[in-house]
Amino acid sequence: MSELAFQATEVHGVFKLVPERLADERGFFARTFSIELFRERGLVIPDAQFSISFNHKRGTLRGMHYQAAPHAETKLVRCTRGRVFDVALDLRPTSPTYLLWTAAELTANNHEALYIPAGCAHGFITLEDECELFYQIAPSFEPQSARGVRFNDPAFGIVWPIPTVVISARDLSYPDYQPER
Repeated sequence: MSELAFQATEVHGVFKLVPERLADERGFFARTFSIELFRERGLVIPDAQFSISFNHKRGTLRGMHYQAAPHAETKLVRCTRGRVFDVALDLRPTSPTYLLWTAAELTANNHEALYIPAGCAHGFITLEDECELFYQIAPSFEPQSARGVRFNDPAFGIVWPIPTVVISARDLSYPDYQPER
């Protein structure tokens, strides 16, 4: 049976999931999710809602989004078409990595995913046209708890690999972040 590696990132509680490919003349098989492996690590199982995001143009930026307590979301994000630069930003004031960010290049070819715990914001920029992302989320979306921070806020210093070409008015409108202490 193929294994699934949980690689720690610079942000506490954020993991890159890397599937092991078992290849033969037919192609390959790889495990991309296992409730047992999540339970063994004490991680929230993102199984309340599954969603997709489709993006037409290279340079489309979505983020940085999160849900406020008591509906804070945990996400498992995977790119099923194309290639994206995926970012998790720690907004948990009691975290040892508060206000730090980490990123992973997720592609349809590498089959990797980013696990983003509750209290972290998430965003991405598409690195090519016609990108699709698949989200596993828990708990379900609650519109009244939806929040965001600006992708280019100097409080975070996120370094995006390419210029933003498409972004929503909402994502541009977030004010400067005021750190909690």
